[in-house]
Amino acid sequence: MIASLIPVASEGGFNPLDVQEGTFIWTLVIFAIALPFMWKFVFGPITAALYARDVQASEAALAAEKAREEAAKSAAKVEVALGDAQAEAARHLATARERAEARENDIVDKAKREATAMIDSARTQIQAEQEKALATIRAEVVELSLSAASKIIGRRVDSEDDRRLVTDLVAEQQENV
Repeated sequence: MIASLIPVASEGGFNPLDVQEGTFIWTLVIFAIALPFMWKFVFGPITAALYARDVQASEAALAAEKAREEAAKSAAKVEVALGDAQAEAARHLATARERAEARENDIVDKAKREATAMIDSARTQIQAEQEKALATIRAEVVELSLSAASKIIGRRVDSEDDRRLVTDLVAEQQENV
């Protein structure tokens, strides 16, 4: 392909590589004169572009490394925050359990106190009803005793003294039992 670009001397063209014609020196002179211009206008921008590309690639690599380090730091922070959140959740759960247990104990204690109060109240009511029943029975016994005494004696026994005497006898009898 290069051979097709350079015309051959046999065809009557110019061959810059042909040293026999004496053009080699002129080619070197022209090349030496053209070299600073080529360096300034061709090779300089190409070199600058390649250098800029290398700098940009280095900066991109540094930025990527920095981004990777930042991502690692962020991941570590997220892990720490997650651990803290889990610990906080565990503390909240423990606190909630403690409050629930305390509330349960309060409810049980209150229920026990209420049950004890109800039992005491029932005992008091039973005691009162027993006392009332005993008083009614005593009054009936007094009435029956007075009635029996009236029939035995043959006269009516219902004076206040007689009633008191029989009531005292029934109460005395009740205390002995």
